[in-house]
Amino acid sequence: MAFPPAFLDELTARNPIEDVVGQYVTLKRSGSNLFGLCPFHGEKTASFSVAPDKGIYYCFGCHKGGGVINFEMEIEGLSYPDAVRALAKRAGMEVPEDEQYQSRYRQQERLWALHKEAARFFHSQLYAPIGAEAMKYAQGRGMSQTTLTRFGIGYAPDSWTDLVDAMRKKGYTDQELKDSGLVTQSRKNGGLFDRFRDRLMFPIIDVRGNVIGFGGRIMNNTDKSAAKYLNSPETLIFNKRKNLFALNLAKKSKLGYLILVEGYMDAIALHQYGFDCAVASLGTALTEDGAALLSRYTDQVVLIYDGDTAGQNATQRAIPILEKAGLKVKVLQMRDAKDPDEFLKKFGADRFRLLLEESSNRVEYQLGAIAKKYDLRDDDQRVQYLQEAAELLGSLPGAVQREVYGTRVAENARIGPDAMKLEIDRARKRRLAREKKQQEKIDLAPARSLQPKSRTIRYDNLKSAMAEEMLLALILQEPALLEQTGELKPEIFSSPLLGRVYGQLAQRYRQGLEVSVGGLTDLTNEEMSHVAGILQRQHGPVNEQALQDCLGTIRREYQARKVETEDDLLALRNQLKERKGIKA
Repeated sequence: MAFPPAFLDELTARNPIEDVVGQYVTLKRSGSNLFGLCPFHGEKTASFSVAPDKGIYYCFGCHKGGGVINFEMEIEGLSYPDAVRALAKRAGMEVPEDEQYQSRYRQQERLWALHKEAARFFHSQLYAPIGAEAMKYAQGRGMSQTTLTRFGIGYAPDSWTDLVDAMRKKGYTDQELKDSGLVTQSRKNGGLFDRFRDRLMFPIIDVRGNVIGFGGRIMNNTDKSAAKYLNSPETLIFNKRKNLFALNLAKKSKLGYLILVEGYMDAIALHQYGFDCAVASLGTALTEDGAALLSRYTDQVVLIYDGDTAGQNATQRAIPILEKAGLKVKVLQMRDAKDPDEFLKKFGADRFRLLLEESSNRVEYQLGAIAKKYDLRDDDQRVQYLQEAAELLGSLPGAVQREVYGTRVAENARIGPDAMKLEIDRARKRRLAREKKQQEKIDLAPARSLQPKSRTIRYDNLKSAMAEEMLLALILQEPALLEQTGELKPEIFSSPLLGRVYGQLAQRYRQGLEVSVGGLTDLTNEEMSHVAGILQRQHGPVNEQALQDCLGTIRREYQARKVETEDDLLALRNQLKERKGIKA
């Protein structure tokens, strides 16, 4: 977005990066930098660095980095202009008018407002005569008046245009209705009709309190092809992979953990029975974005998916995703009920609380899942069970963990603990050998290690790129060196990204603005992380000789590429002439 550079400089100056990051991360000083546990990936040793003097953050683990605006984007899941707006509000600054920015934000605001009005419309219909059957269903599922109000439950009438007509009366345009995903356009005549019809409606609310979408449960399923549950499509304000149902409420829970379930009804039932820490994924398998979102509000998650095959498979997939986000995982397996909603209605909150206390950690759960696959009365299957269990236990980092669980598995399979320990040790050695081999491949390919971590950024000429990285690091440490770069143009850089960064820094220097990472614009989060990483890694001497060495390498490599290109063109022209029988 084309925000004035002077405004962005003041914005970053009035939002010190250590203060903004400090709202989310506990930082401790070490030398000139501050360190803490990375909020973007799970870790036990602090590898997340904040450099106040440079105005940047960088994680040496997941390699995310950038300035204060990028941090706000990453931590809150905001677009660039929205992050600028949030920081401006924090600093009490007025955002200068920018038509493109203002237009996009106005569009978002209109969609948020439209969804809020739609939620009110659906809620009112639930209490109208037309919603009598839906109300009867909701009450039959145990939803109290308080719960219906707290979650904003509503009803979409069994009609074609009730919502369309109501929103038009509120002043919303047809284009806004189409952008909202709440309506569908007829292919025959171009008319608009309601996407949700004859459905109990569940508003989806983000952590900032905005209604961003809906889920709808069909009431009278005469059309067997119709989906039981229907969610809003992806829109400007709704991304189902980056949101979780009821997190806006669960984030305030004092229980110290979050419960992750499969459906809206399970989450609502848990809240109604006093477990206000329940959330549900939005009609899709748990994603890394969803796990990262959970990790902002807790360090422990209890997984409660359905007990059928699909639910258990989903549990197995979710465990490593949650652990990668740094979360401790427990698994609760339902007994005498297919889901939490049914269990609570049958047995009540106290029995469920006991079930929660008995929930197993992920190792116990996975060992149990392995045991279910085999008949331990059969010797061949017993061996297969022991081998698969050994592979799992061999992946555990702690010797005590391996011994405790190994002994338990041995007892279950009726063998001696020493034999099981030997099998686990063998599995662990095989695993470590594989990891060592992979690391050796990386070590034997130094060129690969020099490539950017992001797959979207690649260096075609490593020699030139290393000089370009060093040049940028020197300039960012001592901007006055730009006086000596002469007529160096961004176009001669082998890396288009590094050339763009150099061009922006040089322009800011000429305009008398601060030369810093925070002042860079039009870079993706991946690109900004890469630039921040360059500045964190490069610690060479800041002097004229280092600068001239970099400039010399960049120019020589450019000339070599230029000559090579000209020679290739000349050879191609000669080939074409020879084919036509013309002498070169």
